[in-house]
Amino acid sequence: MDNIKIGTRASKLAVWQAKQVQALLQKINISSSIIKIKSSGDKDLSKPVYELGVTGVFTKEIDLALLNNEIDIAVHSLKDVPTKLPLGVIQGAVLQRGSELDIIIPNNPLKSKENTIATGSLRRKAQWLNRFKTDKIVEIRGNVQTRLRKLKENNWNGTIMAKAGLERLEILPEYYQELNWMIPAPAQGAISVQNLTIKPSITKMLKQINHAETEICTNIERSFLNKLEGGCTAPIGAYAKIANKSIVFRAVLLSAEGKNKIEINEVEKLENIEGLGERFAKKIISLGGDKILNSLKG
Repeated sequence: MDNIKIGTRASKLAVWQAKQVQALLQKINISSSIIKIKSSGDKDLSKPVYELGVTGVFTKEIDLALLNNEIDIAVHSLKDVPTKLPLGVIQGAVLQRGSELDIIIPNNPLKSKENTIATGSLRRKAQWLNRFKTDKIVEIRGNVQTRLRKLKENNWNGTIMAKAGLERLEILPEYYQELNWMIPAPAQGAISVQNLTIKPSITKMLKQINHAETEICTNIERSFLNKLEGGCTAPIGAYAKIANKSIVFRAVLLSAEGKNKIEINEVEKLENIEGLGERFAKKIISLGGDKILNSLKG
């Protein structure tokens, strides 16, 4: 196969992800080159992601390049990918997941109350405030390095970040705390590779680098998210893993400031995964999730 053009955002983490895909393709004797594309999510750093008013702020331009045949495959953090892909685009592969965990990186010592915590994620904000009601949340945007720099420049007590990105760039600070209680974004830690439906040879090629277990788990999480019609505008967390031939699933839906929370913990046999994410979403709706979703729309 000719040289495959890999499209990616230009950030260091996004390029690292594209290089992982490139290395996997090299193992199956496919040569490739990386094309860097600036995304709208990178261009506007003045607003939180959930206020930008469009879906796919980190994926839109790269998807357009794919549809215009400027690239052959698109590489994204799967948690940034809208649950409904553009017409003509499919998910060709998911790479083996890294850490799904959120962590807090302290700046000043964390106090028993009235901390100032930086995050641009509505999900992280709502879960933090649900647990630490006297704390204050401030907005922070930018790539991994920018957010670490902003943390040092401000008198905040800490910032919440995904562990996977810091590990991948080998800049995980010496001092951090894993937030095992915080339910991650659907597909957090997973890398998605997309291609056009009209190119079956590339679809066949990408199947060779797909990680089946990660694909199963992230499909359930994203199906759950899709049913709730969530995204950047709703504080939704979901995480599925396979253990003892079963799916172990945790999910949460919160109001914007974290005052109301519905959390579920489920176990289902692996043979019953058809429509599982949707079934879990219906359960959270039946427990009062519809009221929270309506309040968010309002």
